[in-house]
Amino acid sequence: MGNLKDKPKTDFNWEAQWQQLYLLTEDRYSDLQFYKDDLKFLYHLVDKYFMGLTLNANLDEMRELAKELSDESKACDTLLDKTVMHLKHLADLIDAPYKYDSHQFRTENDKLENEIDSFVKKFRKNKKEIFAITEKVMKKEIQKRLMP
Repeated sequence: MGNLKDKPKTDFNWEAQWQQLYLLTEDRYSDLQFYKDDLKFLYHLVDKYFMGLTLNANLDEMRELAKELSDESKACDTLLDKTVMHLKHLADLIDAPYKYDSHQFRTENDKLENEIDSFVKKFRKNKKEIFAITEKVMKKEIQKRLMP
C-alpha cells in the first residue's frame, strides 16, 4: 500500500497502452478506497481521545487536525469520483481508441496521478501527526492507571 503501485520512472503515462493505464488506474482506485477507510479510522481515533488530546495539546491544533481530516475526506471522495470517471473514459478508449484526443487524455491522466500523489503525501503527514499526539495521550493514560 505504501508505494501506490509505483509507476515506472519513465514517461509511462505517455507510452503505455490503454489497458496498462486502466490497470494502474484500477490500482489507484483501490488504494483510494483504502485511504478512505483509513480516514474513518483516524476520525474514530481523534474522537475517542479528543478530551485527552485537547488537554495535552492546543485546542486550536486539534480543531485544525479535525478540519484537515474533514478536508482530506472530501478530497478523497472527489478523487474517487474522478478516478471512476477516468476508468470509464479509459474503457471507452480501449473500445474506440481513435474516438478521443489521446494527448488531452494523457495530460488529464498525468493531472489525476499528481492529484492522487499530493493527497497521499498530505494524508501521510497528517496521519503521522495524529498518531504522535495520540501516542502521548495514551502513554499518559497508562501512567495514570499504573500510579496508585
